[in-house]
Amino acid sequence: MPDIIQDNVYGMDKEAFRQAGYDFIDWLADYFEQVEGLPLKARVEPGDILYQLPEVPPTVGEPIDVLFSDFKRIIMPGITHWQHPGWFAYFPANNSPESVLAELLTAGLGAQCMIWQTSPAAAELEERVMEWLGRMLGLSSHMKGVIQDTASTATLCALLSAREKATGFASNESGVRQPLRVYASREAHSSIEKGVKIAGYGKDNLCYIDTNEAFAMIPEKLEAAIQKDIDSGMAPACVVATLGSTSSMAMDPVYSIAAICKKYSVWLHIDAAFAGTAAIVPELRHFMHGVEQADSFVFNPHKWMLTNFDCSAYFVKDPETLIQTLSINPEYLKTAADGQVKNYRDWGIQLGRRFRALKLWFVIRSYGVEGLQQMVRGHVDLARQFATWVEEEPGFELTAPPQLSLVCFRYNPGTHSEEELTQINKQLLETVNDAGSVYLTHTVLNGKYSIRLAVGQANTKLKHVKKAWELLLEARR
Repeated sequence: MPDIIQDNVYGMDKEAFRQAGYDFIDWLADYFEQVEGLPLKARVEPGDILYQLPEVPPTVGEPIDVLFSDFKRIIMPGITHWQHPGWFAYFPANNSPESVLAELLTAGLGAQCMIWQTSPAAAELEERVMEWLGRMLGLSSHMKGVIQDTASTATLCALLSAREKATGFASNESGVRQPLRVYASREAHSSIEKGVKIAGYGKDNLCYIDTNEAFAMIPEKLEAAIQKDIDSGMAPACVVATLGSTSSMAMDPVYSIAAICKKYSVWLHIDAAFAGTAAIVPELRHFMHGVEQADSFVFNPHKWMLTNFDCSAYFVKDPETLIQTLSINPEYLKTAADGQVKNYRDWGIQLGRRFRALKLWFVIRSYGVEGLQQMVRGHVDLARQFATWVEEEPGFELTAPPQLSLVCFRYNPGTHSEEELTQINKQLLETVNDAGSVYLTHTVLNGKYSIRLAVGQANTKLKHVKKAWELLLEARR
């Protein structure tokens, strides 16, 4: 018995680990090849997975082959397959073989990358890879980058930095003593509101700005709101402009917004979580006009750049403001190298940091800038083709201007009320998704229930977009 306990405490030996690794990689290689044949949406009911899991943990350790078998038997039926080429829902969350292998190395190294000294290679690779990304996007060399886990966290960093700049760093010491205002369009991501609450601004101090027919922020409305708040004794602190809103891929006019922010000394943060990857393609980069004037900018390589979740790229014009906002320097973290290096624990919320730069490095080097550009161009072309089909087909209509790789549309067969059209399109969407070969989601734009088709999964081809269109045409009958 003591020998058995000893084995369980220390887990598998080297050879068992090696064999399981072979088995896992073989399974993943088959999964990548066969995922298209799987039902895209998980076909389980609430509680189906939970019911199969014991209420208490095992007393004695179990062999890895048993765990792997249970993974396939219990867990896989409850997985929705984001890597399926028929994935047109929400937004893409891509991976790639190169990214997966880099993640394996990261997990194996188990490196804690909070400061330079704890993992010098991780810190310096992150610095260089972020320089690469900035160059790929056409950002100013004055923008310095750091990898965050998600755009939500990056936006929170921006809101905290804006808070401290607006209060002369007093709010870190004594709390927020005056009303500080944050501005975003009505189409802005929900993480803005969450960040405003976490950062201590208070939800009531988030001011939503009206949008135009393309669902983009109206600069004149923004300036009027800022001036009104100043006249009322409140302090404007931050504007969050969106490049590629979740609902419709709306593009706020950053150049005009930046001029207003400069006039009133307000921090400008740009949320380009999904759309930012498109900026690596020069002819698609027009939506970035004015970004060089922003104080901070974020986009997610873990959405459209073949890098598995999580990996969010955050750039700031003035790193010192970010560092002064977030830096805590206890004695046990001080090192002799501090004055010569970047300690990224001071550039974000977390103290502990994962080695995220490795997978991004693998992806960029493996595909090259041209390979990534080719993928983005292909997805944008597919979305344009789909938008053309919608425009040309009687009864279908676009509900927002097509932008990059997103198309918003609905079926409108005739004289129906909005309530009736909502039900018609809900049923249409449910029928298409139930087929199991594609997955689309919805939004509401100007009161119109709309179906979204977001092209961006790495292996999506014309045949998959055609399949989605065929299913829509069949379901409308």
